[in-house]
Amino acid sequence: MSLTPGKSSTKDRRSVSNNRPACSKTDKPVLHLSTSKWDYSKMNTKTCSGHRDEVNCVAFSEDFEMMVTGSDDSLVRIFNAVTNRLLTSLVGHGGAVRAVAISCGSRLIASGSEDKSIRIWQTRNTECLFILQGHLKSVECLSFSKDSSLICSGSWDRTAVLWSVKDGTKLKVLSEHEDLVQSSAFSFNTKYLATGSWDYTVIVWKISSTAILQNLNGETESVDSEAIGADKLHVLRGHSGNIHAVAFSAEGMLASGSWDRTIRLWNPRNGACLFTLVGHTAWVQSVSFSFDSLFLISASEDDSVRVWNCTNGECIKQLKQTGTDSVAVCAFGPGTHEVIMVSGPAAFTLTCYNKTKSKKQRLALE
Repeated sequence: MSLTPGKSSTKDRRSVSNNRPACSKTDKPVLHLSTSKWDYSKMNTKTCSGHRDEVNCVAFSEDFEMMVTGSDDSLVRIFNAVTNRLLTSLVGHGGAVRAVAISCGSRLIASGSEDKSIRIWQTRNTECLFILQGHLKSVECLSFSKDSSLICSGSWDRTAVLWSVKDGTKLKVLSEHEDLVQSSAFSFNTKYLATGSWDYTVIVWKISSTAILQNLNGETESVDSEAIGADKLHVLRGHSGNIHAVAFSAEGMLASGSWDRTIRLWNPRNGACLFTLVGHTAWVQSVSFSFDSLFLISASEDDSVRVWNCTNGECIKQLKQTGTDSVAVCAFGPGTHEVIMVSGPAAFTLTCYNKTKSKKQRLALE
């Protein structure tokens, strides 16, 4: 998976996103952190195959037992990430699959394509429930809200669109960006949405509470397109390159990774930049917070994954990719600060680093 940096080139646009939105609760970071050795002495590498062409995107279920991929071969494939076995393929797109996402609970899968459509699939029987149409150009990113009531899509047409998951209704078109929308993520409580663009900015949107309606059984009801609100809260500026990845922490911090080779940590409520993380020597492809919100990992075209301390912005560990392919996706796995990396083209490599256990720590945003 490769991409030549440049602001608006349409020739080579490979992107991978790990869509795992998290929650936002409070404002000010108050950090409690104990020291640890970060000794990743155990490494487990698996090779997954099945696609006939380059893999553009990868998403994991919350328990990391399921992995979904999209490829230039127009297919979506579902793997058992534990056994490395290909489970099934989802057929229907008429162009390269550029984005995939898995809903919380793994009930639904979303895929976006160069055919300008989004498909919502039911995981248990692989039925295509909806084909969402409305973008004028290729769909480049997808993210589910934590409650699975909404999905956001970003496109080369410079817009992000909010859709109802229940009935496939187009709810809102967000058209404030001046270039391709490459990344998106919801906060855990679905009050905020972040979109990253090739216009070098991240926009934080405030999602109205009226958009989230549930019945007495806890199931999401239909959302009235007239009732939903997605107001622009902040335009986050500071990056000098395309924004390739955004992610929320469980406690409300927002991270953005850019082609300017840096990661920025933001307070999404007031738009303040908390830290600028410097160390990568090539553009940043993926960012992901640990489940306790204390650490961030980033994957870069420089063939490395870096682990960052969110309390002070320091890089505390660098993991180098052993193969010839750059790391396209990184995530903290289900273990204690276990790091998962994905790299490679059609036959891609899944690498898991296991860390020795450390004392429990907590990060609160107050």
